[in-house]
Formats: sequence, structure tokens, C-alpha cells
Amino acid sequence: MSSPPSPYPSAVPLPGPIIETRNLQLWYGTTPALRGVSLSIQEKVVTALIGPSGCGKSTLLRCFNRMNDLIDRVRIDGECLIGGENIYAPEIDVIELRKRVGMVFQRSNPFPKSIFENVAYGCRLQGLKDRHELHSIVERSLRGAGLWDEVKDRLHESALSLSGGQQQRLCIARAIAIQPEIILMDEPASALDPMATARVEELILELKRDYSIVIVTHNMQQASRISDYTAFFYLGELIEYNETNRIFTNPEKKRTEDYVTGRFG
Repeated sequence: MSSPPSPYPSAVPLPGPIIETRNLQLWYGTTPALRGVSLSIQEKVVTALIGPSGCGKSTLLRCFNRMNDLIDRVRIDGECLIGGENIYAPEIDVIELRKRVGMVFQRSNPFPKSIFENVAYGCRLQGLKDRHELHSIVERSLRGAGLWDEVKDRLHESALSLSGGQQQRLCIARAIAIQPEIILMDEPASALDPMATARVEELILELKRDYSIVIVTHNMQQASRISDYTAFFYLGELIEYNETNRIFTNPEKKRTEDYVTGRFG
């Protein structure tokens, strides 16, 4: 008799990491936030970062597009490589880096502009002016975010008129409009109702065909549903990193088991 299908997404073996950290350490002033984190994140899979509040997972996520550069008194040591290139090297153009690494935040943050202009914004910043090409990019991006059919007749209405779930998908469309290699998501569904959360999760599973996705989540069920790999953090340390089904069904570390089974956190 064949065994029942696993409720967890199967991890897809892919050649080489797209993101790699080597003994990455970060301090806010004198307070350590990351303690020697070394991990390799594969291309075109969903990788979840989990752990209790204050464990360093959002800090690590912001390292991948150097958002921590915007915070005073941050000090970073070690290496963070994207496509084999150390993104903290002096010659790195941070603006170019952020074209390659898009970000979706915890709360949707549409600009007070039209739906069309929200999606076109990044392309306009890059100097694209051709209206026909912009419209093609906006349509492609909204389709990619599963939003086109809902907004195609109201592209020139304010983005602020959309529901919370639609606004979050609009922010995803804005992120993919400039065709990044990687999409970072910091608890993208935490402010959404269950139906909107389910739609965002479906979208993430669709997007991984074209993008490498790293998501921070407090929701264990969400991590188990949508991620291929999971990294568990505690007090700034990477405790365990493995395929999601291994983390949730047969973790190697007792602390990981205690966290995913709800004994603490």
C-alpha cells in the first residue's frame, strides 16, 4: 500500500546557493543581533526563517538587501554573498543590489498614487518612459501577483482604495515589476484575514517558479505549508536549517523540536 502524500511541500534540489552567509555577525550598537550565521539558500525555492520575537530573523532578512545600512550604529562582520558576490564589498552599488533583491514588508505600504503608478514606480525610477512598455510591465506584474482581473478596470484609481489583501498583492506586483532575482518577505500576511492570507500563500507558491523567496514568519503552519526549507533562529543564532518536512517532523535539535511543537516561543 502506498503511503499518504506528505502535507509539506517537497524540497527541490537545485544547483548552488543564490544566497550564502559566512559567519555573519551584526550588532545594534553594542547589542549582538546575529551571532556567526552561516547558511546557504537555494535558488527558486521558498525558504522560511522562524523563531521567537527578537531572535534575529528579520535582521538577517534585511542583510540580504542591505536595509540595515539605514539604521544608525549597525556594525556587520562576516560575508553575505548573492550569486557568489559579497554584497558588503566596498565596490557594491546598493541601488543595483536592491533591483536584484525586492522586498515586501509586514504591512502593505502602497504609495498614495494610482494602482498603475504604484506598479510602474520602480521602472520609472530606472528611466523607462515608454507608455506602451510600462503598461505591458504593469499588466504582467499584476497578473503575476494574481491581481489583474480584480483591478484591470480601475488602474487609475488610488491604490489606497484596495482591500488589505489586495494592497499586499499590489506591493508584490510592485516588487516583481523590476524583475528581481530574489523576493524578501517580512511576515507578509500577518496583518491579513484568513482568506487574504490563503491568497498570498497561493501566490508565493506560484512565484517560486520564477523567483527565489525568503520569508520571515511567526506562523508555524504557514511555514510548513509554503516553504521548502526552514531555518530556526534563537537569540541571534542559527540553531537548525534543513528541509521543512525534516524541521517539522524530525528535527535534529531539541530546541527546534520544542519550538515547532509549541513548548516555548
